Amino acid sequence: QVQLVEFGGGLVQSGDSLRLSCAASGGTFSRYTMGWFRQAPGKEREFVTGINSSGGYVDYANSVKGRFTISRDNAKNTVYLQMNTLKPEDTAVYSCAAALKWGRYPAAFDYWGQGTQVTVSS
Repeated sequence: QVQLVEFGGGLVQSGDSLRLSCAASGGTFSRYTMGWFRQAPGKEREFVTGINSSGGYVDYANSVKGRFTISRDNAKNTVYLQMNTLKPEDTAVYSCAAALKWGRYPAAFDYWGQGTQVTVSS
């Protein structure tokens, strides 16, 4: 059983940067693909970015490509999401998730954090 806890959400202004962290415990972190998803009010949860177990492959949603960067530190059991040039439409609850297989859909992920709120004001 893997437990995931996100840190780093908050209220920022348009154009600002924010870095989210997700700390994992209870499993072998280096075995898992890690993903970040977000859900805005009234919308479905959507894939933001993912990174494979070794960190050698990453994928991004088109809406964040070039602005967001995912990384991981397997020695620290942590995955990061660096978000630059934030826009009001990035406002959402951001959740990290872990999966034993690669995927872009929520159903592919086995474990989820509780989420952290990111609010971008215009």
